[in-house]
Amino acid sequence: MHTPSDPPYAPRALVLGSTSRYRRELLERLRVPFTVAAPHVDETPHAGEPPAALALRLALAKARAVAAQYPQAVVIGSDQVADLNGLPLGKPGTHERAVTQLRQMSGQTVRFQTALAVMCQASGFERSELAVVSVVFRHLNDAEIERYLRAEQPYDCAGSAKSEGLGIALLDRIDNDDPTALVGLPLIRTARLLREAGLVLP
Repeated sequence: MHTPSDPPYAPRALVLGSTSRYRRELLERLRVPFTVAAPHVDETPHAGEPPAALALRLALAKARAVAAQYPQAVVIGSDQVADLNGLPLGKPGTHERAVTQLRQMSGQTVRFQTALAVMCQASGFERSELAVVSVVFRHLNDAEIERYLRAEQPYDCAGSAKSEGLGIALLDRIDNDDPTALVGLPLIRTARLLREAGLVLP
């Protein structure tokens, strides 16, 4: 994987507008060559902004920011917000915030709003979708929370838990129609939108 060189791009080049290693690893599953560009978007929520609207706005903003730099490329933008009864929970960043998030989510159903945007500025293609995953957390005590956070340190994950890792032990149930959405990039939707944008997938 490498950072894209300066434009111009060949038609149908693919750029992932994200520095997330989780999204990069997921996109690699589709076996389509791509490069990575940082979108440099302010991710601060607007006052009163619902989690789903926040995720969609940021996914589109990331895709548009990168598409402006690489107008001939097909660009993917994505964002994920954990939605606890309408309260947006982002990446905790610190151990203390992760403890607070997991205490809040203990015994609750959390909706992970994963937004996807695919666009090509040159062709005028722009699509966005939202993949929602409902996650039921077990009732967690403080000792379990501490053991988990010390073991996995998921401070760069919305909701403070890695379902693809040890975080799965914190859960009672996952309901979704696009299994990779919870990790950060809904690949079923991504593959469909890339085909609609004109890319040929294996």
